Amino acid sequence: MSAPAIAVDGIGKRFRRYKERPTSLKERVIRVRTTAEDFWALRGITLEVPQGSTLGLLGSNGSGKTTLLKIIGGILRPTEGSVTTRGRIAALLALGAGFHIELTGRENVYLNASILGLSRQEIDLLFDAIVAFAELEDFIDTPVKFYSSGMYVRLGFAVAVHVDPQILLVDEVLAVGDIAFQHKCLDKVAEFQREGRTIVVVTHVPDLVQRVCDQAVMLDHGRILQYGEPAEVVREFRLMMVKKDLAYGWDQGTKEIEIVSAELFGADGSTPDAFSPGDELVIQMDLKANVPIEDPVVSFAIHDQQNQFVFGTNTDWRYVRWPVFEGKHRVQFVLKPLPFVEGRYYVTLGVHSRDSRRVYHVQEQHYSFAVVRGVENPGMVFIPVECRSERL
Repeated sequence: MSAPAIAVDGIGKRFRRYKERPTSLKERVIRVRTTAEDFWALRGITLEVPQGSTLGLLGSNGSGKTTLLKIIGGILRPTEGSVTTRGRIAALLALGAGFHIELTGRENVYLNASILGLSRQEIDLLFDAIVAFAELEDFIDTPVKFYSSGMYVRLGFAVAVHVDPQILLVDEVLAVGDIAFQHKCLDKVAEFQREGRTIVVVTHVPDLVQRVCDQAVMLDHGRILQYGEPAEVVREFRLMMVKKDLAYGWDQGTKEIEIVSAELFGADGSTPDAFSPGDELVIQMDLKANVPIEDPVVSFAIHDQQNQFVFGTNTDWRYVRWPVFEGKHRVQFVLKPLPFVEGRYYVTLGVHSRDSRRVYHVQEQHYSFAVVRGVENPGMVFIPVECRSERL
């Protein structure tokens, strides 16, 4: 078995965080000491990236994704632990990173590529291809301080992918580029994958991880929360973000209104192992108010196997409302006909205030149902169609 392209062993990165930093020379003289504390941006990070694989790094802002990428790229040194990489690394880590704003695009191409280990003769051979990929022929001799953010990204990515790297590190700056250029970048990533190169991508876009990555890591406050198959990591990431976004709440809610029980069943009351497209599905919740609550909203959301949101609604949108919710109530959502095709689907149930700022109870993807292929093979969705014919 070949050695991994990247091996991260027990990495930790500590910074000093100053609470009262002096703002003038006088303050520095008068205040000999400043208050500071240690801040660990990363702690206990261990992972391996096999040669030729693509790793996605997910996490909310401040989770440590970019810090880890910079350590892998050799831009930052770890406080503890070690990193081993095999092969030339090219990195696109920040908007304009490695560019000198007073230099032209042409001069920055030579500067960047030389930093990445290419000779001037090698850069000469690649220069036209780099400029063409970046689509900057008309601006290559303009100082980059006049470039837009999109032009920065295009030039930086073009250099990174043309220096023949064995390892490509890409931060989420690709989101700055236009749609057409993003497609071009993804095509280049696919080409690199076919050639057996190793890629590490930092992104806020879970769908991108599922689309291009072989494995994924979710970071939170500098530690690994999930490491493995992209679909599972993305599922956990989306759950974490849902909890942080006030739509549902981290602690499962205040329980002022509580979901006592819930079940999924068919039109005849049975609970089959699987449904067929076009069947009727009933989502039923029994709720209890532990205190009287004004104007609550009961909702559900359905995600597919890739953890993509496919459908959701709530009592407010369905014109079922309670000026004051007291005692026990049963709520049913009847889906007919079921519009989903073959696969497994996961159901989240919730009760919250009308503005979603107060969460009473949530059960995140506690329930699931399967849909099996029927006699038809309709495609992405099932649409009831009435077929008519008449003799002319």
